[in-house]
Amino acid sequence: MTSQLSAICFTTSLPAQLARFWAGVLDWESAAGPEGDVAVLPPDGTGYRIRFVPGRAPKTVQNRAHFDLTSTSPEEQRRTVARALHLGGKHIDVGQRPEEGHVVLADPDGNEFCVLPAGNAFLAGIGPVGALACDGTQEVGYFWSEALRWPLVWDQDQETAVQSPAGGTKITWGGPPVAPQSGVNRLRLELAVPADADFPAEIDRLLALGATRAGGERAGGGAFLLDPDGNEFTVHRLG
Repeated sequence: MTSQLSAICFTTSLPAQLARFWAGVLDWESAAGPEGDVAVLPPDGTGYRIRFVPGRAPKTVQNRAHFDLTSTSPEEQRRTVARALHLGGKHIDVGQRPEEGHVVLADPDGNEFCVLPAGNAFLAGIGPVGALACDGTQEVGYFWSEALRWPLVWDQDQETAVQSPAGGTKITWGGPPVAPQSGVNRLRLELAVPADADFPAEIDRLLALGATRAGGERAGGGAFLLDPDGNEFTVHRLG
């Protein structure tokens, strides 16, 4: 049985503060976890969590992935930006041009995100988190489509995107050039395998698709793996 995307994980020295920030920006609820982590939860109980995991490594480079938040009107875009700034976010410059229309911000731990203007047809109707936008090759987009068994909803000019058959947030990869990785990524995907599934067989399936072992095992028998672009992700058993 295929792994399910259960969470987007941020490693941070400020898990509680980041959870408050993102819960406030998205109007989601937060819940404390068993390992000092805190998660914010989609209001309808479906989809994946955003989880903040304790870690001490300082942020030194731009993240390889960021959230694109959607807007249904210019007023909503302004409200989202104002709410993020009030909660501790800040404006940053990553080379965006004024004519692009999106606002680039960072959360209180420096993680970049964009607030998009209204009228983005590709992300219309998805909800506040339109996309997890990643640096990545076409190969890694194909890998994640097979790993999650999510269809490709974009595959053009080496840019790819996938989306759950149930809808919801898209994951996109911008194609080359991809900046070299510097240290461990602060954002990673967390996959869950149903309790009644063959966990070793699922790990073997992911390895056959192009993942590699990152070394070590998670507590409880989970696994650390790398996707074809060298991005870390974790797999654990539900229950």
